Amino acid sequence: MTSSQTPFRFDNSFARDLPGFYVAWEGAKVPSPELILFNTALAEDLGLDGLHRETAGAAEILSGVTTPEGASPLAQVYAGHQFGGFSPQLGDGRALLIGEVLDQAGRRRDIQLKGSGPTPFSRGGDGKAVIGPVLREYVIAEAMHALGIPTTRALAAVTTGETVYRDGEKPGAVLTRAAASHLRIGTFQYFAARGETDKVGQLADYAIARHDPDLTGADDRYLHLLRRVVERQAALVARWMLVGFVHGVMNTDNTTISGETIDYGPCAFIDAYDPAAVFSSIDHGGRYAFGQQPSILQWNLARLAEALLALIAPDDPDGAVERASAELGRFADLYRTHWLTGMRAKLGLETEDPGDQELCETLLGLMQQQGVDHTLCFRRLGDAAAGAPDRFRDLFTDLPAIDAWLLDWRRRLKQEAAPDTDLKARMNRVNPLYIPRNHKVEEALSAAETGDYTFVRTLLEAVGSPYEERPGLEAYAEPAPAAFGPYQTFCGT
Repeated sequence: MTSSQTPFRFDNSFARDLPGFYVAWEGAKVPSPELILFNTALAEDLGLDGLHRETAGAAEILSGVTTPEGASPLAQVYAGHQFGGFSPQLGDGRALLIGEVLDQAGRRRDIQLKGSGPTPFSRGGDGKAVIGPVLREYVIAEAMHALGIPTTRALAAVTTGETVYRDGEKPGAVLTRAAASHLRIGTFQYFAARGETDKVGQLADYAIARHDPDLTGADDRYLHLLRRVVERQAALVARWMLVGFVHGVMNTDNTTISGETIDYGPCAFIDAYDPAAVFSSIDHGGRYAFGQQPSILQWNLARLAEALLALIAPDDPDGAVERASAELGRFADLYRTHWLTGMRAKLGLETEDPGDQELCETLLGLMQQQGVDHTLCFRRLGDAAAGAPDRFRDLFTDLPAIDAWLLDWRRRLKQEAAPDTDLKARMNRVNPLYIPRNHKVEEALSAAETGDYTFVRTLLEAVGSPYEERPGLEAYAEPAPAAFGPYQTFCGT
């Protein structure tokens, strides 16, 4: 593999500071890489806008064929609980961290290639990716960012010019993504399961320096690290629930220390509100159903706590368990606070009232009973706030029930400190109109498999500004036709 001069200004702390936590590796050669999507805004934020101007060279770099100058390509090792069962060694089986850059705000960001070929952690797999899953992650990651939800970002998508076998012949592709880091709960589990407490401590100190530098050298810093991750993840999963996002594969190796959403495999957004919604083809028992996500997140955090116990109180195992358990015990209240704050905003409420949770849960119950579209319900509630409730009411079949709820909601609005003449606009700033609707995602991915990227670009345009209604995008605000579904998604491995 050759090296190339590029705009990357690497400072590769993971490779430098954590030997033994990865294997240095290089991407597979591919016949004819072609850049099909490039995130210019993100590139500018990362100081990589010059990369796009070198289109031919960019495709080779972003497929893994060429190593940019200063890169330290490597495959990270980690373990993880997958659907509740522990796998002691996983690792980057089809991904390479090529290095880290400091963005325009001075934040450290990983640059990773996904689908760049086999690594020592591939476990017999080919390490490749195909166009569908690559574009799914690109679209949904960027949609999540536009929704204000912490997430890894998509920098580029490249086709490789080769055929990869996934349920038939598919075009090969590579995704380039940026992340605050790729440290996972599973990264800690890998070394903890081997009894390598010194390496768990080394990793924890690295995570603190990177994500919580104010804790560096502090007493009880490992307990405080756990506290910070609990806080970040409670806030994250609440935001998933508020927009109807289903991750689909919430394994501990897919749960970050940074609090970013990562690894968009069999993910989807709900249409009709349904806590039991499952889209992943491999989630046969509904472990990662929409409504299960908060409890699963808390379960995952308990696995992080276990990995940190030997650091929290080395000479007092029982005390370590007690202190870690206290931090985990905060999760439910933290989640509920974030969720209820978000729901109040969706309902146009700025003050707090003891009856708010019941008001929210009653609406969700009516939505579930009557199969009401989650996104449209909250968006059209803004019309009701402006005195035009008909389009909101049209979503429901039991009109007396929803009219009773509307009456309670209007009474609650009257308790606000002052009349809000801009209530609809304020609600529309938190209730999206455009999400990656499953049928539109599939339309875009199917077209892309034939080489037509028009639909995926239009979809990106829609979800890139989810709160702003624009002419020509009406189809992206509507639920799937009745003939669509049941919907099923796949990991892409």
